[in-house]
Amino acid sequence: MNLFRNLILIIPLLLFNSCISNSSKIKSTGLDIVFNEDTGNFAELEKLIVTDILTDSDKEIRKLLPNLPKEIKVIVEIVEWDIDVVGGVTGRTESNSPPLVMIQVSSIFPGGIVSAVNAGLRSTIFHEFHHLSLGWAIKDNKFISEIPVATVIEGLAVVFSEEYTGVVFAANSYPKDVKDWVKEVLALPKDADYQKWMFQHPDGRTSIGYRTGNYLVRQAMSNSDMTILELSNITYNEIIKLAGY
Repeated sequence: MNLFRNLILIIPLLLFNSCISNSSKIKSTGLDIVFNEDTGNFAELEKLIVTDILTDSDKEIRKLLPNLPKEIKVIVEIVEWDIDVVGGVTGRTESNSPPLVMIQVSSIFPGGIVSAVNAGLRSTIFHEFHHLSLGWAIKDNKFISEIPVATVIEGLAVVFSEEYTGVVFAANSYPKDVKDWVKEVLALPKDADYQKWMFQHPDGRTSIGYRTGNYLVRQAMSNSDMTILELSNITYNEIIKLAGY
């Protein structure tokens, strides 16, 4: 979805004083969108673009992931973070009960909030909704919180988002020596530091779990001829075995 299309949809809504124009909360079928104004105020145009992308994405994802919760709350907030490597938007699946996804949009992304939303929101919501479909969340997580598990779950979400949005970020790509990373990850103790292996490693590597998971899932797809949707219905151990480990 591009900005031109968004403007074509939005201008008539602005002219007719849409019912959401004076509200920070928007309710559509199954989707409750809340703009957290404590972190900064979204312009009405920005709210409408966000809402358009989220509602369209929600409809698409539900056709792919039928076990997605019927009711989902998405809280959108403004941050001043340097997250250009993922299109100026990031997110987290906060909880499964109730289903809650937090979305952060960077105000310092080149071009501002509208540019960030158009660059990164769709891929982010595909990623986070895949987590919800599996039950992976910060609170009431349905999986054991070990790095090999997180690696596969995040890999599934990365590949799902890339496959169905066509948006690929270098920050999620795996290096030539990724097989060495796999060995490291699979040998980690149960209490291995999550921040270190999933986000920022002391040796300078970033997103080791995400990037290694991307590799494992794509290897499993290649070796089994299974789709990302089919892989999403089997266990993380089976995916690791399909990947050849």
